[in-house]
Amino acid sequence: MKDKLTITHIDLYRFSIPMEPFTIATGTMDHAQNVFIRVHTDAGFYGVGECSAFPMIVGETQDTCLVMGREFARLWKGQDALDIPARLQQLHDFTAGNTTIKSAFDIALFDIAAKNAGLPLYRFLGGERREVESDITIGIAGPATMALKALDFKASGATILKVKLGKNAVEDVDRIKQIREAIGSDMKIRIDANQGWSFDEAVFALQELGQYDIEFCEQPMRTWYDDRLPQLMQLSPVKIMADESVYNHHDARKQINSALCHYINIKMSKSGGIWEAKMIHDEAAAKGIACMMGGMLESRIGLSAKLHFVYACPNIKFYDMDTCMLGHLQDPCIGGVTYEGYKLNIADEPGIGADADEVFLAQCEQYRI
Repeated sequence: MKDKLTITHIDLYRFSIPMEPFTIATGTMDHAQNVFIRVHTDAGFYGVGECSAFPMIVGETQDTCLVMGREFARLWKGQDALDIPARLQQLHDFTAGNTTIKSAFDIALFDIAAKNAGLPLYRFLGGERREVESDITIGIAGPATMALKALDFKASGATILKVKLGKNAVEDVDRIKQIREAIGSDMKIRIDANQGWSFDEAVFALQELGQYDIEFCEQPMRTWYDDRLPQLMQLSPVKIMADESVYNHHDARKQINSALCHYINIKMSKSGGIWEAKMIHDEAAAKGIACMMGGMLESRIGLSAKLHFVYACPNIKFYDMDTCMLGHLQDPCIGGVTYEGYKLNIADEPGIGADADEVFLAQCEQYRI
């Protein structure tokens, strides 16, 4: 194990994954706008990172990620890959925001550090294995279509549904009514409005939905209505999970101290990667606020990093880790996470234990810095 590893060069790839169209309150995606990177070191091995741009949520596109990624790569050439705080501070000093592409660089550093230590990432982070069962997400469609999709998922062995809402509050109530009637009472339902409701719509929808045994509602309103969350929480029979309202541990502290949520959804694309995600987790854990591991549309590469992170973070109690099951038409990953039904596992390889398929990469636009 070395105590310093110099970054020699960085490869960036336009990692576009075709998929079945997937609709949420803010728009529809027909491919995963991902970026894959390899950070090479003078030790002869590299670290991998992946991010998934979701412009209607985080404000970054695949193109902006590639442009900023090349700037980041220039900053890091010749620098020590093992000094993670210094490398990440370089990125923050260079630009505010851009958390999506920052997350790919962060993950690659942790992959390098764990490989250098000869440990799976979760063990490098001080974690241990546990059972992780993901929900499965139903995108927005007509109520009857969504109910049929729920039945398909039930037949496939799913026990937890995440249902996208936020287009129309009255129709949203009907969507859940038909889904619950179709699947019966034995499956969990959690809902995600993706900021789609006004305050009045949120009050109406959540009060109506309370009768359908909803585990929680993610981000019912736009973040600029956060000041109305205490009132909504008083009126709602459904617990509230903060998603877009929490990007970093400062957001988490404000949400928790101001009593604006019951739970918090952690995503690498919001936090900028593992370093900040761990601080969000620890802030929430100290205050007794359980967290969920969420994501955008990552392949099994990004998902593998998230599973390692979950193993290292006992306060993550909910798992929304179905990204590659949401209609990805290609799997560009070798190694990494495997699914047994909706339960996730990963081998004890050093680092993240996942990489990109060279055949897939050969078709990708590539930049070397």
